[in-house]
Amino acid sequence: MTWFRRNRDEPPTPPAPAEDEDSPDKLRRRAWELVQFINRSAGKLPVEAVVLARQVTDRVREVIETSTDRPLDVYAVVQINGIVGDYLPTTLRTYLALDPAITDQVARSGRTPRAALREQLEALGEAADELYAAARAHDVDALMSQGSFLRTKFTRSDLDL
Repeated sequence: MTWFRRNRDEPPTPPAPAEDEDSPDKLRRRAWELVQFINRSAGKLPVEAVVLARQVTDRVREVIETSTDRPLDVYAVVQINGIVGDYLPTTLRTYLALDPAITDQVARSGRTPRAALREQLEALGEAADELYAAARAHDVDALMSQGSFLRTKFTRSDLDL
């Protein structure tokens, strides 16, 4: 049998479909893992930070649930991934990495790390609320603008001392 005839009788096996990492189920899973991280860290975070962080994750979950009515827009998926995979956990981990003795000391920015954490979590909460409103209204322009705001705001943490 020549090389050209080899495996001629067997149809080629199609490749397995790639798993969609941005499916609502995967997004829910990543959000749930973040909730677990927040809950495990609750004893080391200020109470208001735990509450604000959980409000953000709850709102993100609500955005994901809008996919039952209509598929999530790519811009919403990018923002969800940004909040859940980067902005919120990075903000919390940066705070948790600080020496607890300095969390209430005024830094060069004129704020305490604890106050900076609260401000960042409030900004993330507002961003999640706007993301939810835009996703419900299917407003692509608002989703794009919100994504730009998040990238600009959370590229560098105010907690970096």
